[in-house]
Amino acid sequence: MTESNSQVSPVAQRYAAALFELAVEVDVVDSVEADLNTFDTLVAESEDLRRLVRSPVFSADDQISALKALSAKAGLGEHTTNFLMLVAKKRRLFAVTEMIAGYRWRASRHRGEIAAEIISAEPLSDAQISDLTEALRGATDKTVKLHQAVDASLIGGLIVRLGSRMIDTSLKTKLNSLKIALKEVG
Repeated sequence: MTESNSQVSPVAQRYAAALFELAVEVDVVDSVEADLNTFDTLVAESEDLRRLVRSPVFSADDQISALKALSAKAGLGEHTTNFLMLVAKKRRLFAVTEMIAGYRWRASRHRGEIAAEIISAEPLSDAQISDLTEALRGATDKTVKLHQAVDASLIGGLIVRLGSRMIDTSLKTKLNSLKIALKEVG
């Protein structure tokens, strides 16, 4: 595991690596990544799907049935659908978001890109994303692929993860630091 992919567990790494190797072999790296991004978005947007993915209460058969229907409705490709079925069958669906992160990392490296994760309190505008991409490209001399997430608890500011580096300018972190400093004084 390299430092850029250190947030992904060893189990998720193995599954991501296996899927990536297959995707390279059959030349479907980009389409599998697009399918995984679609699935990741569906999980992020649906409380019921998050529960299905994360909860050990559902049997593997229940998860597989639901994933088959979802894959067909979302138009996911054969390789991605088979991968999700295997993950559910092996009772590892709870780690699928980490597997997707591991796959994205490998696909980005395969294309010579560097992945950056941006977490903001509100969705960023296209102009902000463009400015941020250009700033990161200038700092790294590489093509930067942004993955944006929203976390309203940040209140404001950003958290930027680029490789093993993290820059946290969120108001939440600043307020927590102030709170700790005030406790030390008082």
